[in-house]
Amino acid sequence: MKQYKNIMAQLPGNAEDMGTCGGIQSTGFLFPTMKPLKEGNTGTDAANKASETAVDGGKAGAEKIDFSKVEIEPLFKDFVDFETFSKSDFRAVKVLSCEAVPKSKKLLKFTLDDGSGEPRTILSGIHAYYEPEELVGKTCIAITNLPPRPMMGIDSCGMLISAVHHEEGQEKLYLLMVDDHIPAGAKLY
Repeated sequence: MKQYKNIMAQLPGNAEDMGTCGGIQSTGFLFPTMKPLKEGNTGTDAANKASETAVDGGKAGAEKIDFSKVEIEPLFKDFVDFETFSKSDFRAVKVLSCEAVPKSKKLLKFTLDDGSGEPRTILSGIHAYYEPEELVGKTCIAITNLPPRPMMGIDSCGMLISAVHHEEGQEKLYLLMVDDHIPAGAKLY
């Protein structure tokens, strides 16, 4: 409440008597959905708890991740101009079906909804990291304007985006999955 009064004192006129500020009903707190800090609390504990909640998605007892042994590739030193970058069409895609490609140890064949009304086929060499059935129904990110690339006699029409790093000498790969509320075909900028 003390912080609210300090802020209100800086507003022109007598904001306390207005009852509203910019059409918003005064609640006694600048951000009414946030809980005020207790007197004497520096905010450090609250900030730590908030960051822990953000990291674990709000799940109590979520597994802590140790990134100290992670090795990532260096960033590119060469710049790409904006015009070249903007030619890449990144889209949210929904996994309609996924199956292992016969005679391949690596490839998974995805049938995707890219929002166009026509199913899109993309092959991805991620079978060592995922089983096909666990990916059905997920929303992923794909680059959709790559030329078709034949793999094992099947045209792959795009590329699914994954995050890759090394940890203790082993390659780790995570298919980029986003919130299921994002519709198929949504463009990424």
